[in-house]
This record gives sequence, C-alpha cells and structure tokens, in this order.
Amino acid sequence: MCENVKIEVVNIPIPEGANVIVGHAHFIKTVEDLYEALVTSVPNIKFGLAFCEASQKRLIRHEGNDEELRKTAIEACKRIGAGHTFVVYIRDAWPINVLNAIKMVHEVVNIYAATANPLQVVIVETDQGRGVIGVVDGYTPLGVEGDNDIAERRLFLRKIGYKR
Repeated sequence: MCENVKIEVVNIPIPEGANVIVGHAHFIKTVEDLYEALVTSVPNIKFGLAFCEASQKRLIRHEGNDEELRKTAIEACKRIGAGHTFVVYIRDAWPINVLNAIKMVHEVVNIYAATANPLQVVIVETDQGRGVIGVVDGYTPLGVEGDNDIAERRLFLRKIGYKR
C-alpha cells in the first residue's frame, strides 16, 4: 500500500503562435514515430517533441525541426516528469491537422490535450513515480452561446477555411 500520495498542478508554457499536444505512449521509438507522423501530415510544419522514458535509462527523449519548440517540449516534460508522457509543440499547423496521425502511431495510448489555451497538467506522485491524472485546458465557460455567437462561430470557421 502506498502511504504517500501527492497531487501537483503543473503549468505548461505555450510559446506565442504555438499549440501543444500532451499524451501518453509506451515505447522508446515513440519519438521517432511521432516525428514521422508530424512531418508527413503537414508540409512545412514546425515542431518539437519530447517523451519521458519510463524504464531503463529513464531519459527525456526528444526530436523536432524547430529548436525553440524542442527545448520547450523538453522543459515541459521535465515539469511533468511522468513516465511515458509525451509533449508536442507545433507551429504552422493546427492540432486538427495532426491529431489523427498522432493517434495512429502504434505506441500512442492516449491524448490528454491539444490546445493553444492556458494548460495545466494534474500530476499524482506515489512512491513509484509520477502519473498524469488529467488536464485543465483553458477556462470555465461563462454562459451558453446565443444566436449572435452561433453566427460568429459559423463565420469564423468559414473564414479560416474549415467549413464552406
């Protein structure tokens, strides 16, 4: 029985113009497979990714084609410190462009968040190590959309090319 259980909230920084994806995987080749999934999903995507290895050397493995985003992913993984967690930062693409490719990576178990909103990862720590309980993505809703809000949403989606 584990007597000492701690819960911690970790703030995840999001660089200007970037989105972050946080997930869980299960094998050392995750970084290489995520790299391939990202570069084949969106031409000219900029990204950095890091993965917390959970056994053997227990290193933070990393890849990417943008040094700032790679370093930011490494720092986020250091803050989270939970085995088999990965963090991907992207620019010049949206999560919607890469999420299905990431989900199809054989090692990926779960996606916790994909966002540009302020993000917090809720961590549990036991005698064995750390794990992700969940995330806080953005803020609490302030109300329910009305007719003007619906029209604004529909116009925005067409303006950015996601609906016709």
